[in-house]
Amino acid sequence: MLKIRDFPAEERPRERLLNDGPGSLSNQELIAILLRTGSSSESVLQLASRMLSHFEGLRLLKDASIEEMTAISGIGQAKAVQIMASMELGRRILQLSSEDRYVIRSPQDGANYVMEEMRFLTQEHFVCIYLNTKNHVIHKHTVFIGSLNASIVHPREVFKEAFRRSAASFICIHNHPSGDPSPSREDIEVTKRLSECGKMIGIELLDHLIIGDRKFISLKEKGYL
Repeated sequence: MLKIRDFPAEERPRERLLNDGPGSLSNQELIAILLRTGSSSESVLQLASRMLSHFEGLRLLKDASIEEMTAISGIGQAKAVQIMASMELGRRILQLSSEDRYVIRSPQDGANYVMEEMRFLTQEHFVCIYLNTKNHVIHKHTVFIGSLNASIVHPREVFKEAFRRSAASFICIHNHPSGDPSPSREDIEVTKRLSECGKMIGIELLDHLIIGDRKFISLKEKGYL
C-alpha cells in the first residue's frame, strides 16, 4: 500500500501547496492535508477521496457531524475534529460583514489606506489593491520592490492575482522614496499598459496613486487614465 511519502515530492499535497499555492490543489488534496495521515490500508489521498465520495463532495461534508465522519473507516475523532474546525473557519470567513472591509471611493481613500505604511519606505514598492464590485478591498499584493520599470511590472503578475481573488477592479500604488510624488515617464507608461490590459480582460484599473511624504498624486486625476 502506497504511503504519501512514496509519492514523488512534486505530487505530495503539502509540497504542492508550498510550491504552487493552495488554489492549485484539488478538494481531495486539501482534505488530505487536514487529515495528515492515512490508515494501515490506504494512503491519506485515498482516505480523503473516500471521505469526499461518502459525503458526495463538500456540500454535505461541510455540515457533517463528528458522528457521521467517524462512521467512515479510517476517520477517528481527531481527524473529524480537524475537518469540522476547518469547515467552521470557512463559514466564519464567509460571514464576515462587508462593512468590516475598507471601501475605496476616491483617490484620497486609496492614499489613506497605505500612506502611513508606504511613506517612509526607502525603496520603491509597487502594490496592487484588488476590489470587489462594491469597491471593498479584498486583497493587497506587493508586485515587486525596486525601481519602477515598464518591463518589470508585467501585466501577467498583476492580473494573475486579480483572477485568484475574483477582483472586479484594482488600484496600483507605488511610493517615491524622495517624498516627491510627481509621476515619471515610466510611471505613465506602466499605467497606460495596465489600463489597456485591464480593458481587454474586463478588470478595470481605477487609478494609479504615487505616494510621497504625506502627499500623493492620482494619475487618473492627472488625465492619464
